[in-house]
Amino acid sequence: MDTIHQSALPFVGMSYEFVGADHGSTAISFFLVNSDPGRGTRLHKHDYDEVVYVIEGRSTWTVGETVRYASPGDILIVRAGEPHKFENSGDGVLRQIDIHLNGKFETTWLEE
Repeated sequence: MDTIHQSALPFVGMSYEFVGADHGSTAISFFLVNSDPGRGTRLHKHDYDEVVYVIEGRSTWTVGETVRYASPGDILIVRAGEPHKFENSGDGVLRQIDIHLNGKFETTWLEE
């Protein structure tokens, strides 16, 4: 068993990043999101499923043509190939775990 503290992970943009391929070929990667109000991602997609668990805050998700709102306790499943993005639409910090079912992040950006 390996143990990695969050502080040992790179912090990029608004998230700590765990890349499974860097840790013994682990088959998942994840973002530990800590987003200020108004921050989020641009429209993108992946060739694998993504599962998101919201810990704190509120977010607005666009997945394809659908807009959904997420709050603590919500689990969102974004299927492989679905264009998606999110924004912290709350008044405080958004904390969520974005689990990518792949050993590394592979993203196709669909907007600048």
